Amino acid sequence: MEIMYVYTRKRSEFGRPCSFSDRPAEVNVDIPPDPSMASSFILRNPVDSYVQHTSDMSEHEVNTERVEVESRGVNHVEGGWPKDINPQEVEQTIRFRKKVEKDENYVNTITHLGTLMEHCVKQNNAINIYEEYFEEEEMVEVEDEPPSAKTINVIRDPNVTKRTATHLSWHPDTCKKLAVAYSSLEFQQNMKNMSFDSYIWDLENPNKPELVLRPSSPLVSLEYNPKDSHVLVGGCYNGQMAYWDTRKGGLPVEVSAVEVSHRDPVYGAIWLQSKTGTECFSASTDGQVLWWDIRKLAEPTEMLVLDITRKGLLENALGAVTLEFEPTMPTKFMVGTEQGIVIACNRKAKTPPEKITSTYSGHHGPVYALARNPFYPKIFLTVGDWTARIWSEEIKESSIMWTKYHLSYLTDGCWSTVRPAVFFTTRSDGTLDVWDFLFKQNDPSLSLKVCDEPLSSLRLQDNGCVVGCGSKLGTVTLLEISSGLCTLQRNEKMLATAMFERETKREKILEARHREMRLKERARSEGQGSEVEERPVESPQEVLDRARKEFFEVIEVELQRQARAETQHLGGKVKDRAGEEEAAAAQGEESQLPKDKEEEEEEEKDAAKEP
Repeated sequence: MEIMYVYTRKRSEFGRPCSFSDRPAEVNVDIPPDPSMASSFILRNPVDSYVQHTSDMSEHEVNTERVEVESRGVNHVEGGWPKDINPQEVEQTIRFRKKVEKDENYVNTITHLGTLMEHCVKQNNAINIYEEYFEEEEMVEVEDEPPSAKTINVIRDPNVTKRTATHLSWHPDTCKKLAVAYSSLEFQQNMKNMSFDSYIWDLENPNKPELVLRPSSPLVSLEYNPKDSHVLVGGCYNGQMAYWDTRKGGLPVEVSAVEVSHRDPVYGAIWLQSKTGTECFSASTDGQVLWWDIRKLAEPTEMLVLDITRKGLLENALGAVTLEFEPTMPTKFMVGTEQGIVIACNRKAKTPPEKITSTYSGHHGPVYALARNPFYPKIFLTVGDWTARIWSEEIKESSIMWTKYHLSYLTDGCWSTVRPAVFFTTRSDGTLDVWDFLFKQNDPSLSLKVCDEPLSSLRLQDNGCVVGCGSKLGTVTLLEISSGLCTLQRNEKMLATAMFERETKREKILEARHREMRLKERARSEGQGSEVEERPVESPQEVLDRARKEFFEVIEVELQRQARAETQHLGGKVKDRAGEEEAAAAQGEESQLPKDKEEEEEEEKDAAKEP
């Protein structure tokens, strides 16, 4: 049997605090001095003493009252109706309105309020409170300001082994965040200790990334979802597609399987305009364009092979380097290829060969940038080799405008989001060029040396005032453009439209002239009875042999020409010497003539003297 005794006590008696009170001082011990002990003490001289002169400080903490904020909204609908009347029923509302209008009180109220309202309406018509009085002066000031740009931020790759900033993407809702994809695109140059991470940077705290994205392979492209700013899609170096939800951390939510993904790096990944906001498509140098739904990345929803022969063969496909999609034209998209050809496609075509609608050829190397003009979607910009070119969809043969050939490669480009006549390009010597072709066509309006290493990527904010430039060493430089280059000028849209139409018309005339000349040449060759044979397709070795033969023929012709020139030169010298000798001989004969006459006279005299 367990014996237990319970002690009970009031809770207020537990831990009762001590109660102190004030009382006068009491002397407990009083030790009088003893003079006999003075001899035992030694006088210490000097004596050091320390005094702290700083004032005493105390720290206090106060927990202020927390303010709770709650978002509330009001749905304003047509009101003023009694409960028994449904505003959606037209007959009920008409019946009630007629009943109210017959009321004498209603008529008197409207008459009284009508005079007050009439005064306000007349006052409103007399004065426009929104009128801009000094708009022209402001415009003049903007135009007179010279183009310029200033660096507002520099973000560096935090890793020891630096990688290229291959793609930039601004946060769709706020311009304070920037997603940067980092990878090394040099073939087989990836080091063992090279990081795979990419980052989302908060521009207000650029010393440390806000979120580290950890893919299975380095990211080549990275894009924010315009409908949901928490979601990003990325294309990896090994061809896989992955998407992130920033609310769930840095690991990808889902990654596509290797066997259904691209076989080469994914250079382009763009979100589509869809009701769900979960669809995107991607392009790679393996020659494929794949459509995805991030809710199911197990396999692509659709596929297109970029075979311009329209046979759908992957071995004939052109490698895609850049993608372009305009939301206002949801079925159309464009692809820039490694071979310098731009392919225009239509997703909703019935058969795969019909999806490739047209091609534009104009660059000697890969098309690194491809963008439609935000104000004129039929005008698009391409950047490749040493030039940037402006095209019209109507002209397939050639571009309507182009820049001069630079000394260094162009690596990226984009249109201004606020000015239709302004576009940006980056170069491999670290220079950012801003072109305003209404102001100057032959040279950029502003050239800025951003860094010493090559620039690799470029992205402009939606407000058109801040541009981000990514470099080969992973440094992202943010530049603020002067107001003159990011403010719409007076009549700029009209002038840009006139220039595009004029250049398009000029190219159409030239294209028609070239076509006419080709037809005449063909007719002439047929009239002479010469059969036009199709030129056989040459192998690379045959092309090389032919080029070598033509080169040596040109060298031989040049050597022969030089030999003939030297022979003629030597022949001229010989003729000059012969002429000199003949002249000397002629002078000798003239000097001998007088002597002969004198001899004859002397002989005649001698003959006369003889008997």
